[in-house]
Amino acid sequence: MPQVNEPKLFAGNANPKLGEAVARRMSMHRGINVGLVDARVERFNDGEIFVEVFENVRGEDMFIIQPTSNPANDNLMELLIIADALRRSSASRITAVIPYFGYARQDRRTKARTPISAKLVSNLITEAGIERVLTMDLHATQIQGFFDIPVDNLYASPIFALDIQHHFKGNMNDIMVVSPDVGGVARARELAQRIKAPLSIVDKRREKAGEVAEMTVIGDVKGKRCIIVDDIVDTAGTLCKAADTLMEAGAKEVHSYITHGVLSGPAVDRITKSVMKSLVITDSIQATEAVRTCKDIRIVPTAPVFAQAILNIWNGTSVSSLFDHATLGPIYEGMYTP
Repeated sequence: MPQVNEPKLFAGNANPKLGEAVARRMSMHRGINVGLVDARVERFNDGEIFVEVFENVRGEDMFIIQPTSNPANDNLMELLIIADALRRSSASRITAVIPYFGYARQDRRTKARTPISAKLVSNLITEAGIERVLTMDLHATQIQGFFDIPVDNLYASPIFALDIQHHFKGNMNDIMVVSPDVGGVARARELAQRIKAPLSIVDKRREKAGEVAEMTVIGDVKGKRCIIVDDIVDTAGTLCKAADTLMEAGAKEVHSYITHGVLSGPAVDRITKSVMKSLVITDSIQATEAVRTCKDIRIVPTAPVFAQAILNIWNGTSVSSLFDHATLGPIYEGMYTP
């Protein structure tokens, strides 16, 4: 049955620039203006969040764009309250577009008497009336199973493949993809297969949480342009140490491609002083001024792929087609030359 109404976008305060960029891309695809829903999301003096929607959303297919990044609790609560406001306004369907899913690192019990916070958050999202989740590079893929609603998990690796082929044109034979730990091998292998590059691993051993005692390179990286691939960079301590280890092992240069740039605390300063030539992140988390002005950090946009994914969900067509960087090529046309 053909759709009559257009999909409607609601951008929270976590990353309004991404919401605006998605709206622009969808306007290009649809050939009509796709704007953000007119609403206000504000806080009372005591920190309570208040949402008011200024236009009719009855029977509409709603998409809330809201990563649950720092401050995670505020942004998560804002997402839930927006969803409740839309549900009580008789929206037909509510999809949460969560480019960065906070609490994803708490996906299992690592010790006795600890929570599985990712499962708790998934319950909260479902109970708020959200019927579908669209996200990118979940820290642990099993989190999809925490939800009793459909979850579409997009991947940054097709975008990274396009970027690498563009920026390392003529040097692809020297590329070595590196996983910064054994747990990230599957993610690194996927990118390595896309760009037809060999794979190496940095094996790290910890004496206690947050401190890396020793790193060992598995694989020959001598004379290679190493590309470290991961889903989250937080304080960048482990990342910078991995870069040092690779250079000591004979790497020609080290670059990093990491989906979610949390970049808290001393991260930007560490990256600036690191032997890494560059760090590439996505705009899944709104960048701070320090991140935007850092000459060693480059941000690639996710708006094209999220806009297309939203349209595919709205149309009832395949989202998994966006996993192929050949499919993404036309979507990113003009940004990357063949």
